[in-house]
Amino acid sequence: MLLIKNGKVHDAVNEEAYVADILIKDGKIAEIGENISAENSETVDATGLDVWPGFVEAHGHIGLDGYGMGFEGMDYNEISDPCTPHLRGIDGIKAMDPAFRQAADAGVTTVCVGPGSANVLGGTFVAIKTIGKRVDNMVVKNPTAMKCAFGENPKRCYREKGNMTRMTTQANLRNMIEKTIEYKAKKDAAGDDITKKPAFDQKLEALIPVIERKIPLKAHAHATDDIFDAIRVAREYNLKLTLEHVTEGHLIADELAKEKDIPMAVGPSLTNASKIELRNKTFATPGVLANAGCQVSIITDSPVIPQQYLPLCAGLAVKSGMKPFDALKAITINAAKHNGIEDRVGSIEIGKDGDIVITDGCPFEVDTEVKYVFIEGKKVNS
Repeated sequence: MLLIKNGKVHDAVNEEAYVADILIKDGKIAEIGENISAENSETVDATGLDVWPGFVEAHGHIGLDGYGMGFEGMDYNEISDPCTPHLRGIDGIKAMDPAFRQAADAGVTTVCVGPGSANVLGGTFVAIKTIGKRVDNMVVKNPTAMKCAFGENPKRCYREKGNMTRMTTQANLRNMIEKTIEYKAKKDAAGDDITKKPAFDQKLEALIPVIERKIPLKAHAHATDDIFDAIRVAREYNLKLTLEHVTEGHLIADELAKEKDIPMAVGPSLTNASKIELRNKTFATPGVLANAGCQVSIITDSPVIPQQYLPLCAGLAVKSGMKPFDALKAITINAAKHNGIEDRVGSIEIGKDGDIVITDGCPFEVDTEVKYVFIEGKKVNS
C-alpha cells in the first residue's frame, strides 16, 4: 500500500485543486480524503507539493524508433506496401528503450504507441505503461485504434507504387474498407461451415474491428482539407474516428466544433515547419479548439519531440492562450479518452490505476522538479 499525505491534488476532474490524502492499494486508488490512515503502508509526505495524475501521451511512436539507434533501430514505418492494416505496433516496441525511462522520470506514465504515417493504413496502436522489461506486461489496452494517413506522407512514400495523389490515398482506403465489409459478410453467412468461408485474409481480418466500430480509425491529418477528408470517409462508412495532429485545426475550429464525437490530438508543435502541411503550425491550436468545445489532447508524436517534454508542450499551449485546466486535461484525461483507456488512467479517482506524479510546482514550468512518479502505486522515477 502507498499513502500520499497532504498533497495539493490536481485530479483532472475538478478545476480547483484541493488538499487531500490518497491511498493506493493493490495498484489502484482506494481512497481520497482527509486524515486517511493505513497500517503497514509506505507513506509519502506531500505537504507543500502538487499531486497530479500520471501524464498520458495520446499518440506517439516511442519504442518503435529506438533511442540513439538511428535507422538500424527504426521499426515504425513499413515502406513496402501502402496498406498494411495487419501490422501490430506491439510487435515492434522495444520495451527497454531508454526513452521509456526518460518519459517515466518526467511523469509520463502511459503512452499510446503504433506505426507511423507513411502508409494509407499502417496497423494497430497499443496503450502501454512506460516502465517494464516485457511489453506484454506493460499493456493497458491492445489494440486501441487502426492507424491511417491522409495528406503528403502516403503520396511521398508511395509515389512510385501508384499512390501519387490524395484521391488515390482515399480510393485505396475505401477499397480496403469495402473489401472488409464483403469479407465479413461472407464469413457471417458461412457460419460454422468452414467450406463456405472466404479464404483467410490477414489484412481484412485486422480491419473487421474497425467496421464493427470496436476501434476507431486513427487518422493522421495536418491540413484543413485532409482533416475534412478523414471525416468524410469515416461518416461514409459510419466508422469511429480520432484525428491526429490537426495542425490547421485553429483555422476551422467552428466546423470541428460540430463534430462532437471526434477527439482531436494536436501536435507535435515544438518543431520546424518541415513540410507544406505545417506552414500554419502554432501552439495556439489546442487552446482555440478547446475554447470551441472540442475534446483536445496535446501530443509530442514522440520521438519527433522527446516524450519527456509532453508537460512542456502543454505549458507552451498555455503561453499561447490555452486555459491551464484545459492543458492539464489535454495530457491526462482527454488523452486517455482519446484512446478508450479513461477507465484506468488520466485522472485521480477511486478505482483507477495508482499512477501519480508529485512535483514542487506546475509541471508546465521548466524549473519545476518532479519529486516522485508512481505507476500502479510503485515508485518508478530515478
